[in-house]
Amino acid sequence: MAKKQPSVDDFMAALMHPFKAEVQALRDIIKGVDPRITEQIKWNAPSYRFTDYICTFHLHATQHVHLVFHNPAIASIPSPILEGDYVDRRMAYFKSMEDVHAKRAELEHVVRSLVEKMDTAL
Repeated sequence: MAKKQPSVDDFMAALMHPFKAEVQALRDIIKGVDPRITEQIKWNAPSYRFTDYICTFHLHATQHVHLVFHNPAIASIPSPILEGDYVDRRMAYFKSMEDVHAKRAELEHVVRSLVEKMDTAL
């Protein structure tokens, strides 16, 4: 029998992370891009999907917030906040709440672009 995953709100309530407030702000930004985006716990972290996965927090990093965009379509979306030259994923890093605010519009653009690519692939 599979272990039931906690709700993301329950997970966040118990989360001990130096950038917990930034993680919460990023959750709100990602979910706010499109009401069809769903949120769940995957790999012991909040994860987001539309018709396929969009991104997941990598919460083992404690010197910043590390967001992994693990949808292969991410490689075709140019953005100054995306790092790494992988075939199927890119990373985004946020070092403070000010950084979250500064990168908000670009993060919304990246998430919106992924949703559009997945929506047209249907």
